[in-house]
Amino acid sequence: MQIYIDGAFHDRQNAKISVFDHGLLYGDGVFEGIRVYEGCVFRLREHLERLYESARAIALEIPIPPEAMIDVVVETARRNGRRNAYIRLVVTRGEGDLGLDPHNCKRATVICIVDDVKLYPEELYRQGLKVITASTRQVGPGTFDARIKSLNYLKSVLAKIEARRAGALEAVMLNEEGFVAECTADNIFIVKRGALLTPPLWDGALAGITRGTILELAARMGIPAREERLARFDLFNADECFLTGTGAEIIPVVDIDDRRIGEGVPGPVTMRVLEAFREMITRDGVRVPF
Repeated sequence: MQIYIDGAFHDRQNAKISVFDHGLLYGDGVFEGIRVYEGCVFRLREHLERLYESARAIALEIPIPPEAMIDVVVETARRNGRRNAYIRLVVTRGEGDLGLDPHNCKRATVICIVDDVKLYPEELYRQGLKVITASTRQVGPGTFDARIKSLNYLKSVLAKIEARRAGALEAVMLNEEGFVAECTADNIFIVKRGALLTPPLWDGALAGITRGTILELAARMGIPAREERLARFDLFNADECFLTGTGAEIIPVVDIDDRRIGEGVPGPVTMRVLEAFREMITRDGVRVPF
C-alpha cells in the first residue's frame, strides 16, 4: 500500500502525521470517499468540487489546485494497482499547537489512501437491510450546514453504536424537528406510488454524489423523483426504501424499526435503479493509467 501525504508516498507503516495536527485534535478538516470501478475513478470531478466547497465553507485553504488534485488521486490509485477500490481523500487544517486557534496552523495536510471497503455483506444487497431510527439527532442548518463534509462524524458514530446494539447495521437520523435527514453515512430514498422521494438538503441531508446520480438516473429513466420532507410515518408506509452512498452504493431496506417495508423484499423500482447505476459506473469518471 502506498499512501500520499503532502507530496510524498509512504507505505502504511511509515504513513504518519503530527499529533499536533488539528484534524486529530479537533476534527478540523474535510474529506471525500471516492470509488474506483474497473480502473475508472467514479465522478472524481464532482467529488473534488464538493471537497473544495466544503473547505471554502470552513475557511480552509487547500494547498493544491483542483486539477493537480486529480493527478494526486489518479497517481495514488495507479501506484496501488487496484482496478476496484475505495479512495479516502482527506484535507486537515494541518499542524498547529494544542490551542484551538486555526491561525496557528501554517499549512493544510493532504492525505490520499486507496484501499478496499465493504460496508455491508453481499447477501444484504439481495435480501435487504434492517435499520432503526437513532435517538441521536442530526444538527440543523441553523447550527451547522450538513453540506460541509467535515472530519467530525461523532453524531454518526453514536448513531451507528445505537444501530449495532439494536441488532441493525444502519440507523436513520432525524433532525431537530423530527424530520428524516439521512443515515449515519448514507442518504435515504423511499418509493411511494412509483415516485422516488428523498429528504431535502435543508433537513440535514448531505448532498451525496450517489444521491445526485440517482436523481439524474431517475430523470433519464422516466421515474418521478423529487426532494420531499419525510417523517418516520412516511418511511413506515413506503412501498420501497433504499440507501445510497459511495461505500454502500445502493442497498435496499426492508425493515425499519421492526416495521416491514412494502413486501419485505427489495422492490422493483429499487432493482431497476440499482441495475442502471451499475451499468454507468465505469463510464462516468476519470481513467487510471495502470
